[in-house]
Amino acid sequence: MVQLLNDTDVCEILCEHDQIVSLAKVEMLVDEDARQIAETFKILGDPTRIKILHALSRRELCVCDISAIVAMGQSAVSHQLRLLRSARLVKYRKEGKMVWYSLDDAHISLLLAQGIEHIQHR
Repeated sequence: MVQLLNDTDVCEILCEHDQIVSLAKVEMLVDEDARQIAETFKILGDPTRIKILHALSRRELCVCDISAIVAMGQSAVSHQLRLLRSARLVKYRKEGKMVWYSLDDAHISLLLAQGIEHIQHR
């Protein structure tokens, strides 16, 4: 049995649980999947991009609308949208001279909702 020190969060003795470690290694993400997930969270690490995604989780928006919502110029918003698009978090469609953005799929909406639920859980 592993005993923990009262005022630290490390084991007092070295003891590996071989079966648990073996199972965890089998279940471990492959390096490329872990890298892609880390890149996604890196992109999500910006408050402006979170605001854009949140707005897009409610409805499809054009660049002009997004710009007004986040109070930024269209070129700055376009830059953020390019990053989000390259991470496959948003997609767009052209309709005449208008460019409309939406979330790439339902997973992004769920990820955002889980993040919001987590911070409001406190």
